[in-house]
Parts: sequence; C-alpha cells; structure tokens
Amino acid sequence: MLGILLSKVFGTKNDREVRRLQPLVEAINLIGPEFAKLSDAGLRARTDELREKAAAGERETAEELGQAREMLELATTPQEKSRARKAIRAILDAVLDPILPDAFATVREGARRVYDDAAVAERLFGGADQKRFGAHFDVQLIGGFALHQGKIAEMATGEGKTLVATLPAYLNALTGHGVHVVTVNDFLAKRDAMWMGELYKFLGLTVGFIQHDMDPVERQEAYAADVTYGTNNEFGFDYLRDNMVVRRESMVQRELHFAIVDEVDSILIDEARTPLIISGPSEESTGLYYEVDQVTRGLKPRHVTEAEQAKAKADGTDLGVGYDYIVDEKNHTVVLTEEGEEKCRRGLGKPNLFADEEEALADMELAQHITASLRAYGIYKVDVDYMLKDGKVLIVDEFTGRLMPGRRWSDGLHQAVEAKERLKIEQENQTLATITFQNYFRMYDKLAGMTGTAETEAMEFHEIYDLDVLVIPTNRPLKRAENEDVIYRTVNEKYEAVVDEIENLNKQGRPVLVGTISIERSERLSRMLKRRNVPHAVLNARYHEMEAEITSRA
Repeated sequence: MLGILLSKVFGTKNDREVRRLQPLVEAINLIGPEFAKLSDAGLRARTDELREKAAAGERETAEELGQAREMLELATTPQEKSRARKAIRAILDAVLDPILPDAFATVREGARRVYDDAAVAERLFGGADQKRFGAHFDVQLIGGFALHQGKIAEMATGEGKTLVATLPAYLNALTGHGVHVVTVNDFLAKRDAMWMGELYKFLGLTVGFIQHDMDPVERQEAYAADVTYGTNNEFGFDYLRDNMVVRRESMVQRELHFAIVDEVDSILIDEARTPLIISGPSEESTGLYYEVDQVTRGLKPRHVTEAEQAKAKADGTDLGVGYDYIVDEKNHTVVLTEEGEEKCRRGLGKPNLFADEEEALADMELAQHITASLRAYGIYKVDVDYMLKDGKVLIVDEFTGRLMPGRRWSDGLHQAVEAKERLKIEQENQTLATITFQNYFRMYDKLAGMTGTAETEAMEFHEIYDLDVLVIPTNRPLKRAENEDVIYRTVNEKYEAVVDEIENLNKQGRPVLVGTISIERSERLSRMLKRRNVPHAVLNARYHEMEAEITSRA
C-alpha cells in the first residue's frame, strides 16, 4: 500500500528515469535551430568534428579501458564479470557522453532533411507521398538515450524503433569500432540498412548489411562499415567461422564493440540457449540409421503431459503399459518402455540392449541411434519442424517460421529424420564449433535492445545480461484496443470463427494479418478462405523466396 501511495506521489522508477533524461531532450531542442541553419556540407562536417573529439577521448581513457578488459578476462565469478562489464561500459560512455547532444542533434536534423526529400521517398518507398520517417520526436530521443546507455527500450508498435536506433548507432560509430544492428531476418536487415543507410551516408558514415548467401569478401566489406545490419544467426555463425580460420586476414568480423538488438526479448530470452553449431563430416557409416528406422517405424508411442506424469508418479502407475515409448513433447524427450526395448532387441537381432544391472548401454552408438529415431517419429513433424524439398530435409526455424537451408540437427537427429522420410541420408557430421546466443552477445563491450514487450522479462535481462529496461512513453496517447482472448471448444469451431472474422473485415476493406504456428495450419486456413473467395496471400516457409514480394504488397 505504501509503495502504491509513493508511486502516485513521486511516480514509478520508470517515470523518474524518463524525467531524469528530459534535460538532455531540452538541450538538443535548444541547439536544434543552430543546426538547422547549417548547409548540408556543414552538417556533414559535424561528423568529422565529433569523430576527432571521440578519438581524443579514447586516447585519454586507453589505459583505463585496457585495465578494465584485463579485469574481465581474469574474472571467475558472475559478480566479478558483471563489475568488469559495467566498468568497460562506463569508460566507453565517458568518451561519448560529452558529445551526445551534438551527435543526436546532428542525426535529428539529418533525418529531417533526408526523409523530407521527395527523391528519397520515391527511391525507398515508391512514391513521394509515401514518406515514412522524419525528424525524431522527443520520446524517440529518450529511446535513443536508453539504447546508448546500454539499456532495453520498450517502445509500442509503430513508435519508430528503426529510426530510434540511428541515434545511438551514429554516436557509437564515431569511435570507428563499428556498430551492429541485429534484426530477426535477412529481409529486415537489408530493408533497414537501405532505409536508414540514406541517413548514415548523408552524414558521412558507411553502412553495410549481411545476407545468408554472401561470400567472405562481401562479409568483410559489410563488417568494415561504420554500421552493419544483420541477423543474430549470421553474426553468431560469422563469429564461429572466424575462430576456425587459419589466417587472421581471412576473418570477417572486427571487434564486438556495440550491438543494438531488435526484438530483443525474442533473441536474448526465447532463443538465448539456442546453440549455433558448425559441423564437419565424420567417417561413420549411415547404414545403421536405416536399420534402426525399420524397427522404430512400427513402435507405438504414448504422448504424456507433465500433469499425467505427476499423477502417475503419485499413484504408482506405469504410463508405459501397452506402449513402446513415452514422449514428453514439452521437454523434447523420449523414453523406451520395457515392451519397446524388447521389440528393439528382437528387431535388431541383439541378445541384450543393456549390460549388467546398472543398465549401462552395451552399445552407446546404437542407443543414440534409437533415441534419435524415436525423437524423429515422436516429436519432429513434417511441415511444422521441417519441410521436404528437392529430396532434402530443411529445418523450419521455430521462432521465425523460415527455412534454414544448410543447417542440420546434431546428434544424429537429422539423419534419423531423413531415414524416417525414406530419403538419402547425408554423411553424418561432427560438431566443430558451437556457441549459444546468450554467450555470444555477452561478449560485446556494450549491448542494448529494443522491443514492444520487455518489461515482463526485466528481471531476466538484468540477471543474465546486466540490462535494465526503460519503458518509453508514446508520442501520442495510445488508442489501440487490447482485446481479450477468445476460447473455443474445438479446433474446427475456432477456425470457422477466424475465417468469419477475416471475411467480415475483408468486406470492410480492412487488411488482416493472421499468424499460425505451422505451415500446415496456414495452408488449412488458406483453403477455407479460398472456398469463400476471400483474396489473400500465404507467407510461410514453403514460399519464403517470395517474402519480399508478398510483404511489399501487404
């Protein structure tokens, strides 16, 4: 009760932090008219002046920064590493904070001139009347402050996060170490680099972007730019590849200086433990996968929930009676029952799958093959987790719904799925290098993020990455209606209701975006809409090559 009363009187911690940044906004607004009087060349010259000041600040703090980096290398506990990272961040900010108002004012005035240009609007958006950006609003300046300070800016959808990122990206790029802006897919990386690149280039900075199909030379050029856009996957895999090259000149990345992560909750929380793996061919035979598949193909699974497992444990009942293996989809695990073990033993012609009373597997390789095959049948579904294309199994990214060509599951799972689908099994791979997104992004000197939903994960961001969340006010009062969830008794009823709603909105001339959890469901909805003659486009992993075209028409 006291906390609620105090927050009403003094405001919440977030409100106080936003108010604390207000003097910076006023300082930029104060010098704005002065910058507006400069010619284009004069405004561009501000970049060189600011670069010189940043270089001078770096020279003064070089020794102190070196000591802080050494402290991080020697740190052994999370607390020591946290202190070292904060020290590095404080030194970097001490160099740039004195020039922050001038830098932000430069970007703001540059944005006004660039995006007010009819030729730019025609080139970027297909028409002079399609202007999408302009000078930064005051609340966008606050978002820029938060990102520069190594925080997460929570901004409502439509508040211009893409433009906000130009403020801290420009400021931190003045040191010459490079800034990485992380997006969730290649399309956004290229689009944002093109849209915001007009502003960076106008101000005298270089901009690059990374795409999946780029060769090493193209990647080196992109990373050499002052600001580089790319996906979390591409940044992570380039880091792994750089650690495997023989010669230093073959590396594509520079130092990991400053990263601004878009959709930060998805990348740093949802995908945090996702391992990036680079594999190489091993010399093991693939024949055993087919042999195991012939046996596991006919086994009977039982899919269980956590509640069922807890109840069975309390009641002392055996969930495996009458089944060959138990599938726990939530934890992605499979367990053979006694009946299933006996069927595998007979089918594979083994006198005993297990050795001695400790149940240590007599053949670890065989056990791994059986487990991989059971997971392929019990957990991984076609058109949900993977697609079949040109005789290959292509993984569908569970977070973006896009295909991941060239990526393969590890621990024999990919081969087991190939055997399940009766395809040619590619040569088995062994792991050569791996890292999780969590460990990769914690290596940056400074890390910041943007999203529309971060406050609910604020504690995790702070504990794992030393990142605080700042909720940025909207430029105008938010009028968006947040509707309650609607629950239906059956899937069929739900789909009929969805199609009814789409049809009604379509008759009103209102566009509709429909998200589904699998390719199969998106195409089911598409068939239902076709029966009602509702015009629509389907964008899923099956049509990922058409993403740009479909998105441009949306």
